[in-house]
Amino acid sequence: MVALDPGVAAEPASFPADRTAARARRWMLALLVGLALSVVAGIALGAVYVPFDSVVKVLGHHLFLTPGEQTWSAPRDAIIWDVRLPRVLLAALVGAGLAVSGMALQAMVRNLLADPYLLGVSSGASAGAAAAILFGITLGLGEHVLSGSAFVGALAASVLVYAVARSAGRVTSTRLLLAGVAVGYALQAVTSFLIFASDSAEGARSVMFWLLGSLALAGWGQPLAVAVVVVLLTVAVLTVLGRQLDALAVGDETALALGVPPERLRTALLVLVSLCIAVVVSAAGSVGFVGLVVPHLARRAVGAAHVRAVPVAALMGAILLIWADIVARVLLAPQEIPIGIITAVVGAPFLLVLVRRLQATAA
Repeated sequence: MVALDPGVAAEPASFPADRTAARARRWMLALLVGLALSVVAGIALGAVYVPFDSVVKVLGHHLFLTPGEQTWSAPRDAIIWDVRLPRVLLAALVGAGLAVSGMALQAMVRNLLADPYLLGVSSGASAGAAAAILFGITLGLGEHVLSGSAFVGALAASVLVYAVARSAGRVTSTRLLLAGVAVGYALQAVTSFLIFASDSAEGARSVMFWLLGSLALAGWGQPLAVAVVVVLLTVAVLTVLGRQLDALAVGDETALALGVPPERLRTALLVLVSLCIAVVVSAAGSVGFVGLVVPHLARRAVGAAHVRAVPVAALMGAILLIWADIVARVLLAPQEIPIGIITAVVGAPFLLVLVRRLQATAA
C-alpha cells in the first residue's frame, strides 16, 4: 500500500494481500446492498411519503415488466418513476463522480486535502450558470440552458487551468495545484460580479440556490444519460489505472522508476477528471465535501491501493449523496434545503478530525 504523501501523513497500516482482498470484497458487497436499499429509500421518502412496497412494485413493473394487475394510481406511478427515480439516480452518479474525482486529484497533486473543486471547474460552472440565469445567455442550448451553460463554463475553466499549468512546458503537481486555485478564485469573482450587476433579486436567489447544490432539475433526459456514461467511464478508467495512480501518489521519481510517465499520466487524468466534474457540477451545482471526505473513508476501509479504493469510494459517494438528498427534502418539507448545506454539515466535522490526525502524525 502507498501513502499519498509520506511527508504529510501516513495511511492506515496495510493488511496482508489476501486479507485485504477479502476485506475489499466484503465492503463491496455490503455497499452494493446499501446502495440498493438507499435507492428504494430515496424514492419512498420525501415531502410525500410513498410506501416501500409500492416503490418495489412500480420499479418492477417498469424495469422487468412484471405481470399482474396495476394496483397503484397514475399520480403515484409518476412520482416514483418520473420524479424521484431520476433524482435518486442523479444523486448516486454525482456522489460517485465527485468521490472518485477527489481520490484521483489527491493522488495527482499528492495532497490529502485536495478535492474536485481544486481545479476551478466548479467556479467555471458557476459563472456559466450565473450568466444563463441572470442575463439569459442561452448559447442556443434550448431547454438545457442551465446545465449546458454550466458545462461550457466548466470546460472553459479546465482548459484555462491546463494552459496555465503547462505554461512552463510541464504539468507538475505543484503547478497544477496553484493554477487551479488561481483560476478558481478568479472565476468566483466573475460569478460575484454577475450577481452584483444583475437587477433581478429572484435571479440572484436562483443562482445562490444552484451554487449550494440542487438535484431539483433531475429528470429523464440527456443530462442524466451523459452523467451515466461519463461517471461510469471515469470509475472504470481510474480502477484500471489503479497501479499507475499508486505510483503517482508516491512521487514523480518513483513513478518514473516504475515505468509510469508522470506528466503524461497527470495530463490524461486532468482531462478525464475535469470532464467528470464538469458533467456532475453542471447537473447538480456545487456539492462540497463529498470529494474530500469519501476518499479518506474508502482508504480507511480497504487500504490505499486505488484498484480497490476507487470502486469503494464510488459506492460510498453514491450512498452518501442519496441520503444527503433525502435529508434535504424531508428536513423542512415541503421546502427543500440545498444539498450542499447537508454535505457541509456532514463533511466539516470530518475535516476537523482529519486536521487533528495530520497534526498528531506530524508531531
